[in-house]
Amino acid sequence: MSVAGDLERGRAACAVRAWADAYKALDLADHVTPLGAEDLELLATSAHMTGRHEDMVSGLERAYGSYLEDGRPLRAVRCAFWAGADLAFRREMGRAAGWFGRAQRLVEAEEVACAEEGYVLMSAVMAQRAGGDYAGAYATADRAVVIAERFGDTDLLALSLEEKGHACVREGRVEVGLRLLDEAMVAVTAGALSPVLTGVIYCEVIDACRAVYELRRAQEWTEALTSWCQQQPDMVAFSGQCLVYRAEIMQLHGAWPEALAEAGRAGERFRQERNDWAAAQSPYRQAEIHRLRGELAAAEEAYRDAARCGGDPQPGLALLRLAQGDESAATGAINRVIAETTEPLRRARLLPACVEIMLAVGDTEAARRACDELGAIAESYPSGALPVIAKDVRGRVELATGDVRSALVALRSAEQAWQELEAPYETARTRMGMGAACRALGDDDTAALELEAARAVFERLGAAPDVARVDSITRGAAPEKFSGHAPGSIAGLTAREQAVLRLVAAGKHNREIASALVISEHTVARHIQNIFAKLDVSSRTAASAFAYEHHLV
Repeated sequence: MSVAGDLERGRAACAVRAWADAYKALDLADHVTPLGAEDLELLATSAHMTGRHEDMVSGLERAYGSYLEDGRPLRAVRCAFWAGADLAFRREMGRAAGWFGRAQRLVEAEEVACAEEGYVLMSAVMAQRAGGDYAGAYATADRAVVIAERFGDTDLLALSLEEKGHACVREGRVEVGLRLLDEAMVAVTAGALSPVLTGVIYCEVIDACRAVYELRRAQEWTEALTSWCQQQPDMVAFSGQCLVYRAEIMQLHGAWPEALAEAGRAGERFRQERNDWAAAQSPYRQAEIHRLRGELAAAEEAYRDAARCGGDPQPGLALLRLAQGDESAATGAINRVIAETTEPLRRARLLPACVEIMLAVGDTEAARRACDELGAIAESYPSGALPVIAKDVRGRVELATGDVRSALVALRSAEQAWQELEAPYETARTRMGMGAACRALGDDDTAALELEAARAVFERLGAAPDVARVDSITRGAAPEKFSGHAPGSIAGLTAREQAVLRLVAAGKHNREIASALVISEHTVARHIQNIFAKLDVSSRTAASAFAYEHHLV
């Protein structure tokens, strides 16, 4: 095909968002005859959308130079801004600052006002937000809004509104911030913005909603982002982040196998982008589900994968250490990460785990301090699910310290809110606490109903450790800690049956068990039937719960 044909094919593919075809055609044309500035921008856009970030920056750099040669410095400013923004999103702050400096120098050389002043302001907003100066970020973004409206720049207006909203919610002015974010999303959903900015605003708005626990809004915009991604099946950029968001929502709604699979797909997309920092989100989400299901070895490996990608495996790893019976490691990890974290919303993410760990080790004073701090943060961010989490945590602390009636009031309020959010695991955890409280108050009938309902949900989800906790409460015993050491004969199980049960509790399938023990799958199936009969259970989850209760895992 001729160079002209490749160029036209590339332009046409960009217009219909066929990004892989666009990149291939434009790249072919460029190798024969170097592209002009406008077509270099198209090449950079298609490179970004297919996960080729360095090719994007390279294309923008060439377009920047071409615009300067043509005497069009303001177009060069936009190239410099987007090169810097992409580098900043990937945490390459030195290179980003260099590009932002180029943009600022060109704008300062202009003798008349221009829309590009707003883009220079947006680079300052990014730096202010990264440094935690949300008031400064809001004020600077507000100046950019004025410039965008004056020059009718739709992209700049949407970006500056989003940044104002993000700064607002972080400051605790949640309702105002959410209105600004929704306003920015109007242009996004109308298809009025450039492709890269559309993806950026989708992800930034969803992140802002997640930060303040606005779960319903986050779900609404994630569904919209999913639809946008599905319209561009060969798009790599933004799709990994979208899949992580979807995995979180699936986990919240109790679709754990689907959430695991979605998080795995997210990891594949992040690897295509070679974005290690973002990729850490995928194994962390998988680790959380493995931990809740009691698949401790799989959780351990996934948390390590998250750390290898440069992500923070806390607070999940500290909770894993608690589940493994290593109380010293759990308390050391959670105390360390809380001491290093100053931003209130980030501390709010850690404090529920701190309470759980401190209650488990018997440090009720530390648990109450963490609970009180979480409650204070929730008062500053009164919308969304954070107040629900704070009530739930308050109920657990009151229950542990003997104020059972107050505990029951807090837990019942939290349980109703979790039901409204369609969060089955959180609802069941709260009902387990309510069952324990009712039993302590002598209301055995209500206790039995609450515990039975909680256990049914845990078993359906495969949350074996929680099934074990419910069974401990039902027997009137304190929940046992899992040491990981197997005793001798239990419930008449042979040594081989105990070995099989340990692997079942670790989440292994029959084929994996057969391979590990060097026996046939038929023999594995027979052992599992015998285990079910001896334990009087009918599911792998219930058998796993027995394994946790009796220190087999």
